[in-house]
Amino acid sequence: MPFPLSSDKIERRHLINGEFCESSDNGTFKLSSPYSHEKIVDMCEATTDDTNRAVAAAKAAFPAWSNTDPMVRGVHMKKLAELIKQSANELAQLDAMSMGRPVSSYFDAMMAASHFEHYAEAAYEGLGTTSLNTPGFVNMTFRQPIGPVAAIIPWNIPTAMFAMKLAPALAAGCTVVLKSSEKAPLTPAKLASLSVDAGFPPGVINVLSGHGTPSGSTLSSHVDIRLVNFTGSTLTGRKIQAAAASSNLKKVVLELGGKSPAIVFEDADVAQAAGATVGSMQLLMGQACIANSRVYVHESIADKFKEAFIANFKAAKKGDPLLPETQQGPQADEIQFERIKSFLQSASEGKGKLELGGKATQVDGQGYFIEPTVYSGVAEDERTQKEEVFGPFVNINTFKTEEEAIAKANDTEYGLYASVFTKDISRALRVAKAFESGQVGINCTSPTFAADMPFGGYKGSGQGREGYGYSLDEYLEVKSVYVMIDPA
Repeated sequence: MPFPLSSDKIERRHLINGEFCESSDNGTFKLSSPYSHEKIVDMCEATTDDTNRAVAAAKAAFPAWSNTDPMVRGVHMKKLAELIKQSANELAQLDAMSMGRPVSSYFDAMMAASHFEHYAEAAYEGLGTTSLNTPGFVNMTFRQPIGPVAAIIPWNIPTAMFAMKLAPALAAGCTVVLKSSEKAPLTPAKLASLSVDAGFPPGVINVLSGHGTPSGSTLSSHVDIRLVNFTGSTLTGRKIQAAAASSNLKKVVLELGGKSPAIVFEDADVAQAAGATVGSMQLLMGQACIANSRVYVHESIADKFKEAFIANFKAAKKGDPLLPETQQGPQADEIQFERIKSFLQSASEGKGKLELGGKATQVDGQGYFIEPTVYSGVAEDERTQKEEVFGPFVNINTFKTEEEAIAKANDTEYGLYASVFTKDISRALRVAKAFESGQVGINCTSPTFAADMPFGGYKGSGQGREGYGYSLDEYLEVKSVYVMIDPA
């Protein structure tokens, strides 16, 4: 099927200081469809010089933007929200083209718009405090924008991530340099264009496309960047934190990998639990850090659960992600495809039992597809049980006792999302308390979340939190001011 948007209508350049520009060395990288493998466009590859120019633009724009009335900042953000909603179909097509996301599953534009709408009015929540507890003084705190910041976003939900990083930063009065992923740069570039249409002053929003080196590493170590907000792999998160520490000790907010467990007790609604965990694994073809890649089922209902899970998991229709009937698209690119195949090979050499799938495949001779794959009885120390596969691959193991299930669920360096299915509310809350995880679903699982609740991870899944009422705090410094008063 031909692309719905011709390459000459796709934005491929960087946005720096309010203008779209080629890379300083005219360098590009080829972006191809993971379904047809046809070339989509040659995207501009940001150089160190491009990155430095973007940071300089953000730094120059910061004083004026940070002192702009929050209501005026909100006008631009509300306009951008409206433009995003108007562009929802185009944004869905761009992600389908670049990283295989089925248009049928695309909710990101509405999510992004809601973030800009919320934060358009949220700056007034950045209030300080006062104290009369020191005799002879009126003391207070100011909460002020931290400065120019960097956002480095992943490829799996780039539209939503664009908004989750930028909206609170802009509301706080920060200016931003955002780097998109080389796997999915099309929607961030389109959003950059919409931000210009929304009237943001030059330098407030700067958007670069390219690889982690050199643009991402330059942002991480740049002395004029005061905060880096990154979502992606734990390995890259460690590199960013090290670069931040070795440069100017900039603040780092990290949302990293996951190996999210679900525990299904014997009194659970089996059909509901199976449907929910399948939905979690089908999200983005398993390419989500919150996917339930480990499921622990009480041994008394294991066979019934597996039957229901497998029936649901294999039913998804594979195909062209641009077609509305497609439920499972290809993996994001060849690198991701080959990585998942290495996990399939590891699983085949392990002690677990293959219950479904286990192979790479194609649709009509096309695409980086992986069969929905289920293993059971996998040893807890095997690679597929410890490492993040990031594909449609799940291990289903059994347990006897609550204590055993919790111990196995927590036996990981990750702690992003965990779920428990039971009709016993006391047990549900006991398990929720025991989980070493930033999010817990009770009789539900990812992608269930609430916009006004904090999102983030324990342990190797990151640090800091995002969400309404939480993200704004990350971008504000707290300053104590001591005012001596004359005695009466």
